[in-house]
Amino acid sequence: MAQSVSGYSVGIDLGTTYSCVGVWQNDRVEIIANDQGNRTTPSYVAFTDTERLIGDAAKNQVAMNAHNTVFDAKRLIGRKFSDPIVQADIKHWPFKLTSGAGDKPQIVVQFKGESKTFQPEEISSMVLIKMREVAEAFIGKEVKNAVITVPAYFNDSQRQATKDAGAIAGLNVLRIINEPTAAAIAYGLDKKGGERNVLIFDLGGGTFDVSLLSIEEGIFEVKATAGDTHLGGEDFDNRLVDHFTQEFKRKHRKDITENQRALRRLRTACERIH
Repeated sequence: MAQSVSGYSVGIDLGTTYSCVGVWQNDRVEIIANDQGNRTTPSYVAFTDTERLIGDAAKNQVAMNAHNTVFDAKRLIGRKFSDPIVQADIKHWPFKLTSGAGDKPQIVVQFKGESKTFQPEEISSMVLIKMREVAEAFIGKEVKNAVITVPAYFNDSQRQATKDAGAIAGLNVLRIINEPTAAAIAYGLDKKGGERNVLIFDLGGGTFDVSLLSIEEGIFEVKATAGDTHLGGEDFDNRLVDHFTQEFKRKHRKDITENQRALRRLRTACERIH
């Protein structure tokens, strides 16, 4: 039975490093710019003594508030704290991570002078709220519904956790769709006649997907998919940070890994290399 939908609907690309939101207008998808004029918004949430910051405002202050600025929630969502991948990532994150009920990872921050814990879904929900606000500012109406994209290689737990993040954000999640399929739709590949096979290569900030799609009369069929839910630009940055940290230690006999501000400056420089 078809789902009943009322109110405006948007599509949200909830990314590891950046997110964006689009709305169907004038027979095309309009990717909406945020209040900074950017069509992508950093998937960052920061907590200070006075306020919570999301997006550009959060990323812009990260060097001064590294311990309380959370990013990479997509790398945590739907995973266990004891997951070897999570344990390997911890050394790259300035924020504190602990094990909660059911071995779920919990992010610990200082907010308004108090210690607070958040689950990855809650952090992702804050980014989703920001994307909804970006859409509402553009449309001028309340947005109630969303289609959210996920990597094709996301498992059931990661997909459900993404849905949960949408619900926490107050969104009716109409569907979770695979990022390569969304890319094919965005490029209008469903509009071109005849049966065809298309290979979609999607290397993002934190995930990597390759999908082979068969498209006929607007119907998509996934023939094969491969990828890594933990491979992306962040990993290139991490390798560069590790390399230059060792180089600095070798040349200057100083270990900067204990200095979060120095590490953040180094990471920002590494992000700009590629």
